[in-house]
Parts: sequence; C-alpha cells; structure tokens
Amino acid sequence: METVLLGLVALACPLGMGLMMWFMARGMKRTDRPHPAEARSSVEELRAQQRRLAAEIDGVEAKDREHTRVAGTRS
Repeated sequence: METVLLGLVALACPLGMGLMMWFMARGMKRTDRPHPAEARSSVEELRAQQRRLAAEIDGVEAKDREHTRVAGTRS
C-alpha cells in the first residue's frame, strides 16, 4: 500500500503539469479573432497612422536639412 501511495505522489506533479498545459492549449485555441471587417478597418487605421508618421518624419528631416544649410553658411 505504501508503494502505491508513493507512486501516486511521484506522479502527481508531472500529471498536474500535463493537465495544466493541455487546458492552457485548449484555451489558446478559443481566442476570439476579429471579424474580417474589423481587421480591415484596423489595417486602414495602421496605414493612416503610417502616412501621418511619414509626413512627420519628412517635416523633421526638412527642418534638419534647413538647419544644416544655415549652420554651414555661418562657418
């Protein structure tokens, strides 16, 4: 009887870990995916943000070129 109890105790941790991994894997499969229309709108939002950031970068680079040009004429 003692040997059986010792065997059960030794298997409790690996079996518990296996069950937790299995339940977590099942939970990952159930994640809600956005509706295709929602995904398209978020892509459009990201593209609009990219355009805004590109325009901002262009502005900063233009200021830097102007600053470099003005600083070069003072030397």
